[in-house]
Amino acid sequence: MIPNKQSTIARGGKAVYGAPLGILMLEARFPRIMGDMGNAATWPFPVLYRVVRGASPEKVVLHAASNLLPDFIDAAKDLVRLGAEAITTNCGFLSLFQQELAQAVNVPVATSSLMQVPWVQATLPPGKRVGIVTISASTLTPRHLTAAGVAPDTPLIGTENGREFFRILIKAEADDMDIALARKDVVDAGTALCAKYPDVGAIVLECTNMPPYAAALQEAVGMPVYDIYSMINWFHAGLRPRRFS
Repeated sequence: MIPNKQSTIARGGKAVYGAPLGILMLEARFPRIMGDMGNAATWPFPVLYRVVRGASPEKVVLHAASNLLPDFIDAAKDLVRLGAEAITTNCGFLSLFQQELAQAVNVPVATSSLMQVPWVQATLPPGKRVGIVTISASTLTPRHLTAAGVAPDTPLIGTENGREFFRILIKAEADDMDIALARKDVVDAGTALCAKYPDVGAIVLECTNMPPYAAALQEAVGMPVYDIYSMINWFHAGLRPRRFS
């Protein structure tokens, strides 16, 4: 018998290789520190970025991304043309576009960290439920939650009353950010959530800029904390499963 020869043909069809995850970015100028979704060094794998021009955090978070769906669809299609095999976004409020983006690009789409809430809820003991820390509780509507598969009565709290996080990320009052104050805003919000809702047994962070502070929050409240970093690592694991010898 003639032994099988390994093929020497390299398959083409994409512009970029080795980065199967595409990230749709809002247009902003605040610092993307390590842990932030918009800092490429955050990820233990390569990613593709595409900034959606005109999609400011204020417009997406405070005004329900009004009239921006076509721009996000076009940007998602560009990422797929480049080589993305799955799409995510860098704002949890874009759960509003989950269905439309998935239909438009025909690859897996995970728009929001909020999509973890049902998974996390399934892990909790009876009598415990998931709570959400969001950047803007006043504008995170039942419509956003339902689009992510989250019960509308899920307890949540925002960072609007903090000193730094909301002011810099949403209101864009400065390009620089005091990281210590931003961390305090997130920890204070999570602590207040647990005090208000004693049945909270785990927290999901809606905002993709919150992962740098997840460990501090987990230490403060003594319960599991999940964020976009935990979700995207799971999401990517399906695109490139680990090979075991």
